[in-house]
Formats: sequence, structure tokens, C-alpha cells
Amino acid sequence: MLPNKSTTIVSEVKDFFTSSEKAIYTVLTILSSLTLSEKHLGLASKCNNKHKNINKLLLVVMFPFFEVKDAWNYGQSSLYPAFRCGKDVFYRLLNDYNIPWRKISYKLTMQLIGKTTDKNKESSGELPSCLIVDDTDLPKTGRRMELIGKVFSHVTQKSVLAFKGLFLGYHDGKSFFAMDFSLHGEEGKNKKKPYGLSTKQMKARYSKRRDKSSPGSIRKQEYFTTKIDNMIEMVRTAIGQGLRFDYMLVDSWFTCYALVKFVSSRRFGCHLLGMAKMGKTRYLFNGKKLTSKEIIDCLRKQKKLKRSKQLKCYYSDALVDFNGIQVKLFFCKTSRKGKWNVLLTTNQELGFEQAYKIYAIRWSIEVFFKESKQYLGLGKCQSQDFDAQIASTTICMLQYNLLSVAKRFTDYESLGEMFRSTNAETIQLTLAERLWQLIVDVLADLAELIEIDTDLLMEKLISDNQRITKLTNYKALLQAG
Repeated sequence: MLPNKSTTIVSEVKDFFTSSEKAIYTVLTILSSLTLSEKHLGLASKCNNKHKNINKLLLVVMFPFFEVKDAWNYGQSSLYPAFRCGKDVFYRLLNDYNIPWRKISYKLTMQLIGKTTDKNKESSGELPSCLIVDDTDLPKTGRRMELIGKVFSHVTQKSVLAFKGLFLGYHDGKSFFAMDFSLHGEEGKNKKKPYGLSTKQMKARYSKRRDKSSPGSIRKQEYFTTKIDNMIEMVRTAIGQGLRFDYMLVDSWFTCYALVKFVSSRRFGCHLLGMAKMGKTRYLFNGKKLTSKEIIDCLRKQKKLKRSKQLKCYYSDALVDFNGIQVKLFFCKTSRKGKWNVLLTTNQELGFEQAYKIYAIRWSIEVFFKESKQYLGLGKCQSQDFDAQIASTTICMLQYNLLSVAKRFTDYESLGEMFRSTNAETIQLTLAERLWQLIVDVLADLAELIEIDTDLLMEKLISDNQRITKLTNYKALLQAG
């Protein structure tokens, strides 16, 4: 590929496919329809770069759809003819602390969300748009990674070597989009072994210098910020990027006064809906400062318990004052002897059954974690460079969002099914291209045998419309399998 070409690379790859190859063709069609200028994304290449950064990014985004595990395997993939380069070309992109990965993520994802606008109208009466926040473990194997440490895993109930990934997602009522994230560590209470590492292990970790004002330096500073503070800052960024939502959904770990205060202060009509803890937090109810347990005991004595036939659970609700902010608490349990759970919302007009349905949307971020880890390699990057960790996670989010939009325009039942279909189609492509290359090699040998220049032979074939049509049709048959 010529070095002065930019976004045409997607179109060139797409030309290998036909509309009958529905999954991969849809993915590439959507990708090629995005605004992908280097200036727009903040991806300006250095003047001495042979390949543009935008082309590198596009190829990395397409890696999993062509069964390319990482930059190391690029040379043996069917994408290699796009431009012939070594793995270091991609590594330089991923390790560059000047690349604004958050900006790139928002610029592309907001375009993808915009492509589903008409589709949103169909489901506008069903479910509201929601912003969702949750964290997940991103296990690692190398103790020399930059900023690596041990975090407590709520899945395995033990400390593991990993980053804790805090993710912000958006659900438009039908599809989920990964919007933003930050990577965190847990210093712990043991001052002799901060982050669960010995002094020797801490010193052995990789490190590098960055400009203080660079995007990479800012992402590194987020590592040391609390997840609550980072969550609020990410929501501010999402709002600043033009994202609007009806509800913000969080689990009990993130439901706190700071978040309630932040959401209540917004003026564009959004509300918080989060699971709260049946703990020591006190609310003003009937003139008294009571815990959640004490409030539900009062409601039981007042015989204000109800049963939802639709949801098959017992519930009750109460309007309370949370440090000067009016909120509504929903208490629910699935059986008479079951444990009470409590939902907190800033929307005082919301009913229990509707609140239950809206909160169920939060599960979509758990699906994102599972599918991205299983199909797109979320958290699998083992680079020592923290910038590469940020880059690979951002690229994984973009890949998921791309598949999410493609699924909206096709009839695949799950994202996993669509991902497997794109892989199957590109495997067929690889086989067809190898057979086609074999034909070209045979023609080259034939030209040598009859003592004619190879380029002259190909030129004669191309000038003969009837013969070139036969060869083109044969190539099409090979691709069709």
C-alpha cells in the first residue's frame, strides 16, 4: 500500500468481500463510513513516518475479525498485504504516550451511536437511555509491568496480580456501548508491601518518563485517584462530549452521597438508580435518623409491604432525606424469609416495577465484560508499558462498539454469534487468497518457462477482457468457497 493513502485502507480490505458475507461486510461498511482523519482524532503522524497512524489504528481494530491475535502475528495474516511492515510499527503506536486514546474513543463511539439514531426511535417508548458504571478485574502475569500490583478479586475472593478496570458504558435502550475507562491499583493497608509487592518487586517494575501534560501522563495519574472521584470525572467528560441519558445505574459499591449529590446537581433531567447497602448509612425518615434495616422494620410494622405478581417479590418504598437530598428507597426480597435488598433513586416519582426493569439494564455491562474478555481479549495485553495497556483496552472497546452497531443492522441473535461469523468468513478469505496467489505464482513460472517477462504476460492477460473475466470469476468462486 502506498504511504500517502489514509482511510482508503478499509475500502481496500472490504473489496475482498461481497454483501453475501453479511457479518464481516457489515462491520467493514460501518467502519469505512466513519470520519477517520488523523487531525479529527488527534493522531497526527510524524513527518518521517512511512505509515500513517490512522492506518495502523484501523488495522489493529480489524485484528480479531481476521484472527490476528496481536502485532506479532500480523506478518502471517491475510491483512499483511494491506501494508507490509513489522510488529514494531504497531508497538510504537501502542506505546506512544502522546496518543489521546480517550479522545479517539469518544470521537468514534459517538459516531457509532449516531448511526443508530433512527433505530432508537423504534424503542424510545420501551426503555430509557442509561449510563452504567462498574469495575472488573484485568488479571496479568508479569510482575515487571508498569504500575502492576495485587487487587482483591470479588470473584475468587482473594488477591490477584491485576489492574482494576473502572468502565463507563452507555445503553440507548437496545444496545450497549463502552464509553470510557480508567485502570486502578489497590495500595492496601500493609505499608511494608504496598500493592501487595515487596520492595524488590516494586523497584523491578517497568517505568518511563512522560511529559506532564501528555495524555499518557494524565492516564497514569488516574491510577492513583479513587474510583469514586474518577467515576464522577468520567461522567463529567461524557456529558461534555454531548452524551445525554435518563438514568445512571451503579451497584452498591458506587452508591454514595458524593454521587447522589453530583447527579442531583445536574440540570438536564437525569436521575441516579443504584443498589444501596443495608449498612450503617442513616437517612431521615419520619423525623428520625434511621438505617435501611430500621426503615424497613418501620414499614413492616405499618403494614406497608406489597407483593408484585409480575416480578414475584415482596416490596415497599419510602421517601427519605439523604443529607439534605430527597431520595426514594425501594426495599425488595424474593421470599418471606429472604434477605432485603434496597434500591436508591433520585426520581421520587418512579414506581417499583419500573425501577426494577430499569436497573436490570445494568446487567448489560456485565455482558460486555464477559464477551469482550472471551472474544476480543479484554485485559489480555501483557505489555510492560502502561500506555500500551491503555491503548489495547481502548481498542477492545472500539471493537465491541463496532460489533454492537453491526448487530443492530443484522439478524444475529448474539454478539458472540456475529463474531464467530466474521471469523469464519475471513478464514475462507485467507484460503481463497492463498489459492489465488498460487495461480499468480504458476503464471510467473509459465512466463519464465516460455521466456517472456512476467509483467508483460500479466499485461496481456489484463488487456484480454475475455481471459481476465474468466480469471476474475475464478477468484470469486474461490472466495465463495
